[in-house]
Amino acid sequence: MLLIHEHIRKLILSVIDFFYPFFKKLMPLQTFRYAACGGSNVILGILLYSIGYNFIFHKEVVHLGYIPFYGNLALKPFIAADYLFAIWINFGIGFYLNRYVVFTESDLKKHVQLFRYLVVVVSNMVLNYYLLRLFIQVLHLYPTPAKMLTTGLLIGFSYLSQKHYTFKTSTDKNI
Repeated sequence: MLLIHEHIRKLILSVIDFFYPFFKKLMPLQTFRYAACGGSNVILGILLYSIGYNFIFHKEVVHLGYIPFYGNLALKPFIAADYLFAIWINFGIGFYLNRYVVFTESDLKKHVQLFRYLVVVVSNMVLNYYLLRLFIQVLHLYPTPAKMLTTGLLIGFSYLSQKHYTFKTSTDKNI
C-alpha cells in the first residue's frame, strides 16, 4: 500500500511540476501546487455534485427521517448532492493532496492535521454562507460577482489557514 501511495504522489508531483516553469515568475512552487491541487479538486467536486444530484439522488428530495428536537428532516436534492455526497469525497482527496503534495514539510501528526483540516473546511462553509449574505443582501451586489468575490476571499483564507495552521511546521513562527 505504501508503494502505491508513493507512486501516486510522485505521479501527481511530476504532472504538476511539469507545468510550473510557465508560472515560476508569478508564484512560488508551493503556491502553484496549492492552486493546481485546489483547482483540480474544485473541478472534481463539481463533477461529483452533478453525479450525486442527477444519478444518486435523482433530483428528488432526500428524507432523512425523524431527528429528535427537530422533527422530520428532508433535504433538497441540490443540498443532498453537496453535503451528503460530494463534499466528503472532496474532503478526503483535498486532505490527501494538501498533506502529501502541497504541504509536505509539516511536522504535525496526521490526526492533528486531519482535525485542523476539518476545522478549516467547516470555517470555509460558514464564511461562504455569511459572506454571500453580506455581499448580496447587505451590500446589494449581484449574486455572480458576490460569489466570485467570496470565492477569492475564501481561497486566500484557506491557503493561509492550511499553511500556517493545518500543515504548519516547527519553523513557522506565525502560529
